[in-house]
Amino acid sequence: MADKDERTPQVPSGERWARRLVCSRTGVTAPLDEPAFLSPAGAPWLVEYDLDPGKGEAFRRSLANRPWTLWRYRELLPVADFDGRVDLGEGATPMIRLRRFAPEGIELWLKDESGNPTGSFKARGLSLAINRARELGAPGVQLASAGNAALALTAYAAAAGLPARVAMPEDTPRTIFQRCRDYGAEVLSGPGTLVEAAKLLEPIDPGGERYWTLSTLREPYRVEGKKTMGFELAEQLDWELPDWIVYPLGGGTGIVGMHKAFDELERLGLIGPRRPRFVVVQTAGCAPIVRAFEQGKEAADPWEDPRTRVWGLRVPRAIGDFLVLRALRETGGRGVAVDEDRLAKVVDWIAAHEGLRVGPEGAAALAAVEELEAAGAFSPGERVVVFQTGDPANYV
Repeated sequence: MADKDERTPQVPSGERWARRLVCSRTGVTAPLDEPAFLSPAGAPWLVEYDLDPGKGEAFRRSLANRPWTLWRYRELLPVADFDGRVDLGEGATPMIRLRRFAPEGIELWLKDESGNPTGSFKARGLSLAINRARELGAPGVQLASAGNAALALTAYAAAAGLPARVAMPEDTPRTIFQRCRDYGAEVLSGPGTLVEAAKLLEPIDPGGERYWTLSTLREPYRVEGKKTMGFELAEQLDWELPDWIVYPLGGGTGIVGMHKAFDELERLGLIGPRRPRFVVVQTAGCAPIVRAFEQGKEAADPWEDPRTRVWGLRVPRAIGDFLVLRALRETGGRGVAVDEDRLAKVVDWIAAHEGLRVGPEGAAALAAVEELEAAGAFSPGERVVVFQTGDPANYV
């Protein structure tokens, strides 16, 4: 990162560029500092910022003096009370060059999210969602989760002093249930997938005080935390975006967030119009987004009877499906459904030859790299970034 130039103006401390919420489907707007969940059209709200190239250089220069966490991008985050935020040290994950696994002639990098608080990229989104829920007066917070999001929500809720409730499929690893209880949360479970788990959170008493549900893209702020993966990736690569981003996809917040991040960086004049080609990776036993992309659809039909032991990818229905599919088509991307039986071999190979431990979602993304190579997708000299999203210890 560049040294501070005293002659270059720095972004004033505490400046907030977030202005309002915009419906991702219709463009209808709403006030920023009022509680918001889905728009009147039933679509996710997204935060809009006041951005222009005149702000970009001062912003870039300011980064040199800031701690290496996601909060270094504070002007591009919507919190009202920056100094009073709940901060567990989220973000700032490494980019690791993979030399032995890389296809010949390709520069392959792993963005390893396992070092986040609670062991996964979910910490980014839930950090922002919990901060905003507390600022906007939530009586408590809840969500249904395959595991990693539950860990993140309960940890940040504990730090924020908010009651928390989570619901998970009963076959979620038992250690996750206990860790959520350790954070003081109420933990519910039942048979089925996330869809069935979410029904456990519906209030018995319709007139009672309801916890705010912070499920994927059903509130505006998890995507704001996840977009910092895009900011970090750009900064770590000296503001030159890669040619490909290979991403294991469940609910899709990360793709939506990074697509948004790159648009914001372009509006600041920090990058040009070229975008990485997004590749979304799911397992063959639960691949609603990949199927919809291959069929040319603008939305994904729910996946009936999902069968996968990769918990983070067992998402049969995603409310942000149209946003993910839009990002794929706008970037010339692809969808890949991998055979789950291959993943254990990938995990073992990466440990033995690259010295890294990867979780099943990361292994799925690496398996997709092999498929893309076999299909001749890559050109010599291209740079590919693969996301490894969670600590394998979370699945024990």
